Amino acid sequence: MTIVLLEALTFGLGRLADAARAAGHDLVLLTGDRSVYRHELSRYGDHVQVVDIDTTDVTTCERAVRDLPHLAGLISSTDTWALPGAALAARLGLPGPSPAAVRVLRDKTAVRSRLHAHGLSRTGPLDPATAQDFPLVVKDSAGTSSRAVWVCRTPAERDAALREAADIPLKGVLTAEPYFEGPLYSAETLSWRGRTRLLGVLSRVLSPEPARREEASAFPIAFPEADLAELDDWIGHVLKAAGHENGFAHTEFVLTTAGPEVVEINARIGGALVGEALCRALGTNVYDAMVRIALGERPDLLDGAANGGPATGFVALYPRRPGTLEGWTGLDRLSDLPGNPEWYPTASPGDLLEHLTDQRSCTGIVLAEGPTAELALHRAQAAAGGIIPLVRVHG
Repeated sequence: MTIVLLEALTFGLGRLADAARAAGHDLVLLTGDRSVYRHELSRYGDHVQVVDIDTTDVTTCERAVRDLPHLAGLISSTDTWALPGAALAARLGLPGPSPAAVRVLRDKTAVRSRLHAHGLSRTGPLDPATAQDFPLVVKDSAGTSSRAVWVCRTPAERDAALREAADIPLKGVLTAEPYFEGPLYSAETLSWRGRTRLLGVLSRVLSPEPARREEASAFPIAFPEADLAELDDWIGHVLKAAGHENGFAHTEFVLTTAGPEVVEINARIGGALVGEALCRALGTNVYDAMVRIALGERPDLLDGAANGGPATGFVALYPRRPGTLEGWTGLDRLSDLPGNPEWYPTASPGDLLEHLTDQRSCTGIVLAEGPTAELALHRAQAAAGGIIPLVRVHG
């Protein structure tokens, strides 16, 4: 039997292949650019069949998938391919979310409207051209990876953002909302037929304004028991209002003085090393749940993992200036540091790094373990502090 993967997140392919094999299935990856998975394929390539294809063309993908033997399920775990994945699953008669539900979840304007209507956000979406509720955020309604996002504290900054946005190709339309101030977290959840389990909360460390680039994370955050119970109840209502019923969700929220406010809902497992953090902390391969849901089966993870594991912290490494990546210094010292730090490259020597204000310029991630998320993050930061991306500046 075969499970098809329509593109994937940068990391987690090996874990997903192991989960598919444990369920008795082969994993086939459809991709338009296999270099995205160079790290995972270099380690687990023997466990994944790769089909090079234009994954933006649903009809072409459908023809290729129909030629595969004993097709059992389809997984689409990225934001960009969420809608094509839902459409492809529907064409093939496979389990999957309805395209209509995915369309709403991929539209930050629609999600904000629903949350406001259910009393789960203090405001609906704002018109970016006229909004006066400063500070506010102007952003792409279908954007990803912190791209096309502007924090605006004055009318002049808003107008400058509008001018800049006019020259950028957007995945959706330009929208705005209040800038919710406070620490940023994400709720990592799993749902099945409308029932949601909060797997844990991930912390986020951001760069200073105005870029607010994601630089570090830790999991799981140790909230007081009562606070965690409130977040558990709240995220269940949030996902129900947004129309998310099955599968993982990675919901970013700010803990304001008035309570949590959603930043965005991603109907997938978290990116970067969130999936790895979940596997280690919960003591199980959480990607098994992704396989089960693709097969139309209730995931065991909904009932809880039997054995816990270490907390993790991870830090993203960015260059200090744009240019061509030549390599890194300090990777050889990782084995001498506490927390069993590991290196996960996201770029290769020769890559051009231009976009320093968002995740596109990340060159790699250092992950470390610890008994708590706080200690794991300290260890990851200590390890990352000695690694410097070497960049050749042009001109």
